[in-house]
Amino acid sequence: MPEGHVLHGLARLHRRRFGGNPVEVRSPQGRFTAAEVLNGAVFETAEAHGKHLWHFYDSDRVVHVHLGLYGTFTESPVPLEQPRGKVRMRIVGPTHGTDLRGPAACEMLTPEEVAAQRDRLGPDPLREDADPDRAWERISRSRSTVAALLMDQSVLAGVGNAYRAEVLFRHGVPPRLPGRSLLRDTWEAIWRDLVALMSEGLRTGRIDTVRHEHSPEVTGRLPRRDRHGGEVYVYRRGGSPCLVCRTPVSVARLHGRNLYWCPTCQAD
Repeated sequence: MPEGHVLHGLARLHRRRFGGNPVEVRSPQGRFTAAEVLNGAVFETAEAHGKHLWHFYDSDRVVHVHLGLYGTFTESPVPLEQPRGKVRMRIVGPTHGTDLRGPAACEMLTPEEVAAQRDRLGPDPLREDADPDRAWERISRSRSTVAALLMDQSVLAGVGNAYRAEVLFRHGVPPRLPGRSLLRDTWEAIWRDLVALMSEGLRTGRIDTVRHEHSPEVTGRLPRRDRHGGEVYVYRRGGSPCLVCRTPVSVARLHGRNLYWCPTCQAD
């Protein structure tokens, strides 16, 4: 599932390509019936919060998209070719179009329904209006593990499995530490780190979390080769030696997702 920086990148791209213009909206697949109402409307702006993307049109109409595990947007310059595959929604603007395939959600909402969605989400490290104290209030009272809390979108929005694993490693936090045992100073450092790491991910389009002193250029090791790209400490590196202490990286299942950590650098 895409992490939050991907949705913010899409919002930025769609604002630039469609914002302020009337657009053609179609549903070649036929499942997004609201396309008929939106066709020819002015695309005002796009916004992301966590893993949710909203397209705002004139007359207070909003399209909510959640990509889920399989959703993708495909961007192309106009004129677009005939749709291929099951395209849920196609938007065509003055210079580019985008095809949405396989989302978990693609629906038209009212502003009140969007506000209700926002209220259910925790602070997003990539939003200027984020309040990290809201997340701390939940974390500091919880018996749940820090690893589980960081993935709970009602606690903290936008963080996925990769940033969860990496930020806990970078701060030496055992992933099964109860939230109420996390120190306030450590949480504040984690939040600042998430803001920096996810902002860099938004800028580059990839997840890089390895500090310079552990990079391939300094250590002489081979760069990571993975379809996800980016240099990481523990994510998807189960059984491989830790880049800092050489202990094999551990992997286990937690709430249906793989959890990665170094048992030495993140010892209880």
